[in-house]
Amino acid sequence: MKEKILERLATAVIDGDEDEAREGATGALQNQIDPLEAVEQGLSKGMQEVGRQFEVGDVFLPELLMAAGAFNSAMEILNPEIEAQKKNVTKLGTVLISTVKGDVHNIGKNIVTTVLDINGFRVVDIGIDNSPLVIIEEAQKANANIIALSSLMTTTMPAQREVIEVLREMNLREKFLVMVGGGPVTREWAEEIGADGHGKTAIHAVETAKRLMSQKS
Repeated sequence: MKEKILERLATAVIDGDEDEAREGATGALQNQIDPLEAVEQGLSKGMQEVGRQFEVGDVFLPELLMAAGAFNSAMEILNPEIEAQKKNVTKLGTVLISTVKGDVHNIGKNIVTTVLDINGFRVVDIGIDNSPLVIIEEAQKANANIIALSSLMTTTMPAQREVIEVLREMNLREKFLVMVGGGPVTREWAEEIGADGHGKTAIHAVETAKRLMSQKS
């Protein structure tokens, strides 16, 4: 039963069906499925598949937006239960997340924000298309432990490197852990530019953030 409900949630996102996503989320709660599991093993899996299809050109922006709509519709049902659970969660650290300069795609970033949040991180999302200086200033204001940089296009990936270079120039590199992610971003790229970690998927990003924080403490 649980597998069917999780599969239903993933399929609703892939199909961009908001009504089906809401019904699936309601069914998950009625069957006492952990809402975090419903997000991670259902909704996020669907979103990752849509993201993969988008990268290879099988779907386009309208389908991506419909998938995001279905994801958000299900989250409206699941969020109250997630919030209730979060009251008992000790915050693991603060993540400042942003899409880099020149990149206006925010769906992947929004999913990572949601999954980090529900896994116990305080997340400060400053949106899209931010310059290195803005990202660094906001990270300082937020007293962030981690700066997470999203890039969905290969043409904007160099902006991730630029943030790290500016941190070094400002003698702030040791103050922040830096994670990079997005469709075209690889572990090899993260190593090349001197990032501390790489998130291939939203779930992987959470695992990486937890590992980095445990190494720092």
